Amino acid sequence: MQAQILAPAAVLVLWSLIMVFWLASVRLPAMKKAGIDLGNNPGARGQDLEGRLDPRANWPAHNYAHLMEQPTVFYAAAVILAIMGAGAVDVALAWAYVALRILHSIWQATVNKVPVRFLLFILSTFALLGLAIRAVMVTAFADPSALPA
Repeated sequence: MQAQILAPAAVLVLWSLIMVFWLASVRLPAMKKAGIDLGNNPGARGQDLEGRLDPRANWPAHNYAHLMEQPTVFYAAAVILAIMGAGAVDVALAWAYVALRILHSIWQATVNKVPVRFLLFILSTFALLGLAIRAVMVTAFADPSALPA
């Protein structure tokens, strides 16, 4: 099951890159409309656009930032489980996490109503908690004689 646990991680990597293109396709036209010239703002950061652009133009960027936060824990758990040997439940939890994060992205970048966004976040967090517990179990209780040399 090593490859199977890595597939959801690979999908989330790809999704994160899709969000980069999404944020650029929304923010760059909004910046042009607002008269913001990238060349006149040395050292500027994405956060500097808060309050200067229509808030909707920043939603994909907010989500991209979120994809650089909690999913780092997911990647670590997926790698641990891949090394130690993932089971079918681990793979199902990983796919659930990724599906919920993608739904979270789409919701945040388009509708962005917090109650639904929070529900998607908390459900994905529970899936991640399951993966984290499994990662601890397979490492803390591993039989060294059963591991490959």
